[in-house]
Amino acid sequence: MRLGVLDVGSNTVHLLVVDAHPGARPLPAHSHKAELRLAELLDMDGAIGPVGVDRLVSTVTDALRAAEDKGCEEVLAFATSAVREASNADQVLARVREETGIALAVLSGEEEARLTFLAARRWFGWSAGKLLVLDIGGGSLEVGYGMDEEPDAAVSLPLGAGRLTASWLPGDPPAATDVRALRRHVRAGIARTVGEFTRLGPPDHVVGTSKTFKQLARIAGAARSAEGLYVQRVLTRKALEEWVPKLATMTVERRGNLPGVAEGRAAQLLAGALVAEGAMDLFGVEELEICPWALREGVILRRLDHLPSGQVALA
Repeated sequence: MRLGVLDVGSNTVHLLVVDAHPGARPLPAHSHKAELRLAELLDMDGAIGPVGVDRLVSTVTDALRAAEDKGCEEVLAFATSAVREASNADQVLARVREETGIALAVLSGEEEARLTFLAARRWFGWSAGKLLVLDIGGGSLEVGYGMDEEPDAAVSLPLGAGRLTASWLPGDPPAATDVRALRRHVRAGIARTVGEFTRLGPPDHVVGTSKTFKQLARIAGAARSAEGLYVQRVLTRKALEEWVPKLATMTVERRGNLPGVAEGRAAQLLAGALVAEGAMDLFGVEELEICPWALREGVILRRLDHLPSGQVALA
């Protein structure tokens, strides 16, 4: 069957179209992405303003049209932290449903962590042993740990790169005092949860997912995306510690000229690097491997798990 996954995230609205059936690896067929940055469109009361809602409805409409054009039998649509935490979330969801016909499922932070963990487990397999999975999004940081497909521990922290950039780093480049204050904030937030994971013992393999980790690995020397999904890409804490001070002195324009850094994500790269560095340090991680699969693939895999083997039908 051809499935569409519509991910309304804090940074982008991303439609991923895949050809899939139970027991098989989902094969990407089409990707439709629009930068929306909902996390940066919240007003002082934490609500998504009229302009943001208009843009969201328009972007979702375009994505659904693309899904129809590509022959999707079903669209799995969900929203993450930016919508989840908006003070007017119910009104936003109602308007999207009324004007587009799609009901966005709002994932909890723990659900995000669990589905991302599932994707990493399926990618690396059972031989990877106990996995620690870190995912930095626009609005939140997800952490999952465990031996099975369901993590033994999973948390979501409000430490997304977009959220932190908007709230803590107004300058270009940011003031050293602001960078230091954000560093303290990030580490204090992560430290509150470390004990929940360390009591379970050391992981056998540490994994980073998301655009932030991919970009950080790339500027630290990892292979380009053009070299394919199956090339191993790693990020070391040592390399990250060398890059954070450099990123802190760069303008957004200069960061955008770094290898592998998307122009639309350059402003968030420093905040994302501070989160990555803090997580790797506090969890005692010297090196992690980049996983090509993340939340969207986890949603697809979970949906396929609920289809009877060999049956191609909507349930």
